[in-house]
Amino acid sequence: MTSRLRAALAASATAVLMAACATTGLPGSAGDKPAKAESAPAKPVRAGLDPAARPDPFPSTYAALPSRPTAIRGATILTATGQQIEGGVIVMSGGKIVSVGGPETAIPADVEVIDGRGKWVTPGIIDAHSHLGVYPSPAVGSRSDGNEATDPNTAYVWAEHSIWPQDPGFNRARAGGVTTLMILPGSANLIGGRSVTVRNVPSITMQGMKFPGAPYGMKMACGENPKRVYGSKSRTPATAMGNVAGYRRAWIDAADYTRRWDEYRAKIEKGEKADAPKRDLTLDTLSGVLRGEILVQNHCYRADEMAVMIDIAREFGYRITMFHHASEAYKLGAVLAKEDICFATWADWQGFKMESLDGIEANAAIGYKAGACTVIHSDDETMTQRLNQEAALAMTAGNQIGFGITRAEAIAWITANPAKAMGIADQTGSLVAGKRADVVIWSADPFSVYALAERVYLDGAVVYDRKDPRYQPKSDFELGRPGEGAFH
Repeated sequence: MTSRLRAALAASATAVLMAACATTGLPGSAGDKPAKAESAPAKPVRAGLDPAARPDPFPSTYAALPSRPTAIRGATILTATGQQIEGGVIVMSGGKIVSVGGPETAIPADVEVIDGRGKWVTPGIIDAHSHLGVYPSPAVGSRSDGNEATDPNTAYVWAEHSIWPQDPGFNRARAGGVTTLMILPGSANLIGGRSVTVRNVPSITMQGMKFPGAPYGMKMACGENPKRVYGSKSRTPATAMGNVAGYRRAWIDAADYTRRWDEYRAKIEKGEKADAPKRDLTLDTLSGVLRGEILVQNHCYRADEMAVMIDIAREFGYRITMFHHASEAYKLGAVLAKEDICFATWADWQGFKMESLDGIEANAAIGYKAGACTVIHSDDETMTQRLNQEAALAMTAGNQIGFGITRAEAIAWITANPAKAMGIADQTGSLVAGKRADVVIWSADPFSVYALAERVYLDGAVVYDRKDPRYQPKSDFELGRPGEGAFH
């Protein structure tokens, strides 16, 4: 073979190799890698193992009772939006408020007209801290289901699973004008579990009372109760610093749990193979708070402890919706207003334990004047029947030191403000067209000790009438007993 022929063959071979490289890539290049296999589809998560699949596995079956279009004419109306309307008119139809206004407000021809002259009308009362159903009457051990006092963190329990719908207290509360309640676990634990919002209607089941679409709350407790309960068992927490460490440990676990579920869902969205984290009922609830889906309802008396709880919320990126009891809210009103945290309290429950020692009768009024969202609650099966009187005491205490708080303002403490703190203000709590027709007709000024709820409407239906036994429901528990249903 001549040198010229050998050169020609070498050039030809080089060209072939170069052409191959152009197609398959140089060694080590992307073109040399095997084709990427398609991602394996994610394994379906079995029923009950994905908390997002059924965020409310115990859905409401509440249905409004039958109603008829109704107008109340000539009453003094407190709207809970800052108005007091003399000789006013409110029209209800289809379970909703149609219109509210002065004497000139039009009344459709086909409605039942109630003469409200001499009467007062308010929104239905909302009790933002109740244990009815979980600590029912009669108070016997077999029905004492409000505190799962077995561990400092019982975020896994839900108050709705302890509600006994036959509790006669619901009927008594309705006779006091209460149309909606938030039922909470007790305060033995640092984190006591989920609260639930209920409509105050007679029902065989808890689900039949459950407020459709209302967000869950999560009960937390700071102060004396958790450290007393667990310190007495030689367990943590036994001190205030043990309380705080307990909250922080819980939130660290919750943040990590949330991250793991977020990472899993991100992989699934990309079509990547992923195994779901193991579901944890405790961390489901805490993660719901971190995601803004569950509202923190925090039992806390002292101002300094409320400030610590606010800092913990900042550390872990959640917010506190309301402090409950809050005997020293008057010391922290400006902070609560700035943080948009409501506080719920009583008018004159002070000094019954050390953490309530600095409570004063003007607590609610001073906090209100500082701009904080103020709520009067019961935490009591008897007081819930007279929340209007408790609000009157709190208003009067403020006015005795010169505040000049009006009835039109104070009525919001037991209606619009608790609705805000429970996440249902878009549906109830004030007399505004389009909202649920939850309405109370009072025999007199509701801020008087002589006033009685004469008729109570819930979604426009009569659920209580003081003069008509047909609308005075009795608990099955009371039937056949002396004095059954007597609460006039």
